Amino acid sequence: MTQEENKQSAARPLEPHPAAIVIGASTGIGAALVKNLAKRGYHVAALARREDKLAELVTSIKSNRSIQTKVVARGHDVTDYEAIPPLFADLVDELGGLDMIIYAAGVMPPVALDEFDFGKDRQQVEVNLLGGIAWLNLAARRFQITKSGTIVGIGSVAGDRGRQGSPAYNTTKGALAIYLETLRNRLAKHGVQVTTIKPGFVDTVMLEGVEKTFWVISPEKAADLIVTAAEKKRQVVYVPFQWRFLMLIIQHIPSFIFRKLGI
Repeated sequence: MTQEENKQSAARPLEPHPAAIVIGASTGIGAALVKNLAKRGYHVAALARREDKLAELVTSIKSNRSIQTKVVARGHDVTDYEAIPPLFADLVDELGGLDMIIYAAGVMPPVALDEFDFGKDRQQVEVNLLGGIAWLNLAARRFQITKSGTIVGIGSVAGDRGRQGSPAYNTTKGALAIYLETLRNRLAKHGVQVTTIKPGFVDTVMLEGVEKTFWVISPEKAADLIVTAAEKKRQVVYVPFQWRFLMLIIQHIPSFIFRKLGI
């Protein structure tokens, strides 16, 4: 710790660190969120299936001497629903509380236009939607009791219309947005914030094989916009913001025209 950091620490000896859990944190937006939160002074729990990636993430954060918060990693498959309640309780205890939870886990396997694969569809529903409900229900119950807290769900602009490609992915992101809106309406009177994030194109593995892209931003930029939106108590946020205007147009295209566009 530098001399300046020592002075800051001494000036604020009793200032508590907020605590956050990020589910789906091994790479991409999730990993960037963990780094961003740690830099902002949060104690963070990072969860993902790939424990080797989590270990690399924690090592990279701890190598930054300007970050003095706790970062813990847990290997976790979000489809192991029975493991979630005890894991949630353990993490809250280890972090010393919970102020924010972010569900960033998601899968989008390639799907051909003439392909209808229930196995792929089921995986997306279980990871993108059911895992989110399982985790965020627990946070909602806790935050309702404590009368505070922030819930963040990472959806997608893909959930705003029924596009021809990736039917199950679009469905899960649309359903997640409705679930989050329901939580928001239910928990607002208890002082709980619920933020729905709808990213456009972010430079992650999900863009591999996507031919037409624009307004592509880095995971780091996306993470900064997401955490800032959550801390500002925003409700529904497109990342980056210009997607809001494009999706407003797309949402109002009549169905018969939308089909012909082949989007």
